[in-house]
Amino acid sequence: MPSEITPHPPTHPQPVLPAPLALDAVALSQAIHRRELSCVELMQATLGHIERLNPQVNAIVAALEPEGLLAQARERDEQLGRGQSLGVLHGFPQAPKDIAPAAGLITTRGSPLFKGQRTRTDAQVFARMRDAGAVFIGRTNSPEFGLGGHTYNSVYGATGGAFDPTRSAGGSSGGAAAAVALHLLPVADGSDMMGSLRTPAAFNHVFGFRPSFGCVPQGPADEVFFQQFGVSGPMARNVPDLGLLLSVQAGFDARQPLTRQQDASVYAGPLGRDFKGTRIGWLGDLGGHLATEPGVLPLCEQALRHFEAVGCTVEPVLPQADFERVWQAWLDLRSFTVAGNYALLYDDPLRRAQLKPEAVWEIERGLALTGPQLFRASAVRSAWYQALRALFERFDYLVLPSAQVFPFELAQHWPAQVGGRAMDTYHRWMEVVIAATMGGLPALSVPAGLGGPQGRSPVGLQIIGPAQADWAVLQMGHAYDQAGGFSKVRSPLLVG
Repeated sequence: MPSEITPHPPTHPQPVLPAPLALDAVALSQAIHRRELSCVELMQATLGHIERLNPQVNAIVAALEPEGLLAQARERDEQLGRGQSLGVLHGFPQAPKDIAPAAGLITTRGSPLFKGQRTRTDAQVFARMRDAGAVFIGRTNSPEFGLGGHTYNSVYGATGGAFDPTRSAGGSSGGAAAAVALHLLPVADGSDMMGSLRTPAAFNHVFGFRPSFGCVPQGPADEVFFQQFGVSGPMARNVPDLGLLLSVQAGFDARQPLTRQQDASVYAGPLGRDFKGTRIGWLGDLGGHLATEPGVLPLCEQALRHFEAVGCTVEPVLPQADFERVWQAWLDLRSFTVAGNYALLYDDPLRRAQLKPEAVWEIERGLALTGPQLFRASAVRSAWYQALRALFERFDYLVLPSAQVFPFELAQHWPAQVGGRAMDTYHRWMEVVIAATMGGLPALSVPAGLGGPQGRSPVGLQIIGPAQADWAVLQMGHAYDQAGGFSKVRSPLLVG
């Protein structure tokens, strides 16, 4: 067994939720602003709940001292007493993902190279959350440099799933997803390049939204024009809560010239809409191209009935594209990005020795690429976008699984085989998520049910919308959840 992954002890029944933590984020914000609940009470309940449950999953790391956090909570109460609200997250305990800098907090990016490093500045999305009143209590765990769909690293260890801590929470926003599912946090931020908001959401039975490119600033960054894969976004237990956090995160930032001018407050608005006659294209496993673990597709197909329940029609469809060619283009563009970000670490033999093998592989691939190869890969990406755009002339949304597998054992780095087929890279088992990433399209992962060998492993569906249709995707996800009742399902760890 790899030394950096230690299975957590068997789970035991836990007390029911403290009253403040049973509230959805929207209701929580309202209760705080009506002075029905103090920020101190919320912080006390949160810290106690984390103390009870976090050791089982290892979702929140680098936690700050309670005394300082309670002092910040008292300050938030005093501000409200003066009639001053910082925003919709006023008094919310938050733990920004340990992949980008947060002022005054330890930022390791999951790497031993940065163990104990305390940063002085906030990533742009973290600054917006702080400005809206959030109190940062620590970090959520992430794999090294966010690489891979399983949250483990040699600094903090592995993060277990909220429904079965002996299995993966997904990645790279695995700590955020487990924390949200277990009510350790009301909502959480995450980031997504190759499903890092969507895979963990699926593995923890919550909602994770990859916004369309340009909706939310992704920085600070040394390069702000070519980097178009990684995005920041929200994670929550229901779609209105997701919209609440997105209303804080979204909007133009002059430091990121490709971000969009928009009224971000719309995302916190009412989500109700009539979906009668809405057309949904079901992509499934792309005509057998994607390897899937037995049981995943039937659960996803069963969940499609909830779209029909709100008036949608669902029809199987396939994009007109060479899927293998799209995958190879993805490999080149991803490796180009990873090498650009981390080649300096690779160039130093001492630091290179501390990089995980998957990071070394990505960097070496990226360094070997030529300019013409990158141009061809970008052209393939452009053709893929056009193929999806053609589908959106017939369909309002496209749907496919969020993950090709059920959550796997915590000690496993990544699935080497799926459905009897060998995986030729450390992330081939996640190929299902690149459709939206390569297209720059908004994609919402919604729960689809529980299955697997013991019937308690979550699976999810991706709802993909046309370019910049972020609000419409949230509306569809909300209607789906209203029909299926998925946001009412709780982890067995929360059952008293």
